[in-house]
Amino acid sequence: MIITDWIHVIAGCIILLSLALATWVSGYWLLLTALVGANLLQFGFSGFCPMAMILKKLGVPEH
Repeated sequence: MIITDWIHVIAGCIILLSLALATWVSGYWLLLTALVGANLLQFGFSGFCPMAMILKKLGVPEH
């Protein structure tokens, strides 16, 4: 898998986890969902993503 695939998988897991935590713990966990969504949105426009930088350093292929 390439970096963009991993970004989608990680973002999806964080969103599902934060939705579960918002349901069972506190509604404030929805802020994490909003943060991930905002990061995905700006990644689509700018191409900058902190997770992509981390994955590159871990050796995940870009193409």
